[in-house]
Amino acid sequence: MTAPDSFLSAFFAIPSGSSTGQSNGRRYIVSRSEQVSGKSHKLVAHELGGTDYISLNLYLTRDSGALLRPCEMSSEKVIDFVVAFKPDE
Repeated sequence: MTAPDSFLSAFFAIPSGSSTGQSNGRRYIVSRSEQVSGKSHKLVAHELGGTDYISLNLYLTRDSGALLRPCEMSSEKVIDFVVAFKPDE
């Protein structure tokens, strides 16, 4: 699926590396990394004190734009998580 603009803005607002924050009333530790000179991105989040897990890949392509590839979960789940995520300051 092509990633919506609201998702892309929120995704790139999440700090690179590991950070903590909240999404939809739950606390998470999040790891965001970049590969292939910024053309490929990965995000993994684990709920602190819970069982929720988020995992996705984002590919920035010349021909198809920003392609969102969730890992064994719905696109809606990862979009909702990322758009709602607020990193700790």
